[in-house]
Amino acid sequence: MAGATKTWVRARVEKTLVKGLTRAYSSVQVDPDKFLLQLRTAHRLPISGYHGVYSLEVGEVDAVADDLIRGGMKLAAAEGAGFGMGGLITILPDLGFLSAITMRTIQKLSLVYGFQFNTDHEIAELWLAAASAAGVDISRDIVEKEVVNKFVPRMIQRIAARASAEIVEKWAGRLIPLVSSAIGAGLNYWFVRAWGERAKAHFRERYLQVQRAHQHAIVSAPRP
Repeated sequence: MAGATKTWVRARVEKTLVKGLTRAYSSVQVDPDKFLLQLRTAHRLPISGYHGVYSLEVGEVDAVADDLIRGGMKLAAAEGAGFGMGGLITILPDLGFLSAITMRTIQKLSLVYGFQFNTDHEIAELWLAAASAAGVDISRDIVEKEVVNKFVPRMIQRIAARASAEIVEKWAGRLIPLVSSAIGAGLNYWFVRAWGERAKAHFRERYLQVQRAHQHAIVSAPRP
């Protein structure tokens, strides 16, 4: 891909990612109540609420997180194969769906590790995880000092800028129609896996911190 073409494609990709992530922020939401039921039935987690995950072994929670990432990867691969038939023309519509799939996966990972997104601070934390998944380093101090309606749009812009460079490098083969169907499936699969694993690492670290704090509180509590 020539330099000028690559620059043009990256600008288009970044713009499309901003739109896709913004749409995901406003409308692509995992229902926490329905997902809790799924965790209890499909994944057989013995919990009555999200706080219950901190009483589980981290390996049990990790196994569910891995299942969720694999599910997102398979969905993204199937979607990428279909859109990939058109090569460059369908890269941009594809990114809208990929943004939604990726953000839903991150939301599910947040919930399975016990972190809901009901308050502004929790929503900001969710996007901090998305930034971590995209390879964008953001100080937690920024999250604590900014209001969410100003923080999230700037976060989306930084995530899109970082991700667009990675996407253009890896998706250059999708300029070739037909062949791009297989490439599109593989690259979408890789994208959700990479972002999912990074987001998982982010939430897992926080989960262990909260779990240790809970255990310490129990040990330190005065006995009757």
